[in-house]
Amino acid sequence: MTDIEKLYRSKLVTAAEAISGLPASGSLWLHHAIMEPKTLVRELVEQRERFDRLRVCHMVRNGGVDITEPGYEKYFIANPHFAGANSRLALAEGRADYTPSFFHELPKLIRTGRVACDAVLVQVSPPDSEGNCSMGASIDYTMQAARTAKAVVAQVNKNVPRTLGDCFLNVSEFDYIVEADDDLYEIVPPSIGDEEKAIGANCASLIEDGCTLQLGIGGIPDAVMLFLDSKKDLGIHSEMVSDGTLALYEKGVINNSKKSDSRGKMTVTFLMGTKKLYAWAHENPGLEMRPVDYVNHPMTIMRQTKPVAVNSAIEVDLQGQVVAEAMGLKQFSGTGGQVDFMRGCAMADGGKAIIAMPSSTVKKDGTRISKIVPFVALGAPVTTSRVDVDFVVTENGVAELKGRSLRERARALIEIAHPDFRAELKAEYNKRFID
Repeated sequence: MTDIEKLYRSKLVTAAEAISGLPASGSLWLHHAIMEPKTLVRELVEQRERFDRLRVCHMVRNGGVDITEPGYEKYFIANPHFAGANSRLALAEGRADYTPSFFHELPKLIRTGRVACDAVLVQVSPPDSEGNCSMGASIDYTMQAARTAKAVVAQVNKNVPRTLGDCFLNVSEFDYIVEADDDLYEIVPPSIGDEEKAIGANCASLIEDGCTLQLGIGGIPDAVMLFLDSKKDLGIHSEMVSDGTLALYEKGVINNSKKSDSRGKMTVTFLMGTKKLYAWAHENPGLEMRPVDYVNHPMTIMRQTKPVAVNSAIEVDLQGQVVAEAMGLKQFSGTGGQVDFMRGCAMADGGKAIIAMPSSTVKKDGTRISKIVPFVALGAPVTTSRVDVDFVVTENGVAELKGRSLRERARALIEIAHPDFRAELKAEYNKRFID
């Protein structure tokens, strides 16, 4: 038995033993997104009565095991830096805390102690002969959390893809090791309707050969990729990729040959998709996984070759202010990497930052409302300032805002608004401006 094998075995415990070793209070971070360790979180909830308002911190959670059940707040305080389906109700009812953060700054906040990190639950691949475990599909802030926390619990899982890049933790860095081969969470590709296709086509018209792309997950990013088959030599430098990227990669449209950094490789900080994506990522030298304070830093983004970012919004007002994370006071998602990429692309030669969204949406009661609005909703935070906004795209066209006056912005946005709402938007325009 090698020294690495002896060290590994000395730290091997059951999930119950590992969770029992965590402090009863303080701050606990979860591995991000689809890498949340199912076995460890289930045990955390099972042992909830030993915890005293343990602050559980995370960004995206795909976890099916919920720490936000009513009554659990005496054991856990959920503290998302990006809200999701399993935290929105608790936030709305005041049983959880939301912390606004730029994605690229989160590792720094953890490293400097501005955000507490007493313990962390991670999920990793089995170690190699030197004891190095890949963090798989999410590096982001989790790498820094593991390097900062006083207690690190690792779930070693054979189903974790062994991704390559700056994404390894050594068994010497773990306090407890738990073996459990859970299936990873999967995100099924969305259906793409005619509206998304029209938005995708309009976005694609702004993308040139040789551009470096940041595309997220969802119907609109996937729709954009439907219209890129004729492009050449595209690259990826993105906080995340999903299955929608694979089709263009397999066709050779994405080959990363013109990138300024890491030429020939996709550079990503986390993955979110299906088993097909995770299998593709396993030991793939064409994929480079790196922490988010590198990938999302605007100074890194600005160095890329003609970077183009596509992000979404809840609403955009006639000045060009973008609300992307809340509906009034109700937190819906988070700042994430939108501003990171908007600013990085704006600083780059040939860079373009796109806000893409349907011009309207239908509420649960069947009422259709405009997503281009005279004023942002009362209490809603502005995610991206009017000064940062470059292009706004809907199914009705493209509004170029950078360098445009308030009068010109309002006109451009009204032109791409839903036809049913243009008259009332024009009435507001007439109150502000004399033509």
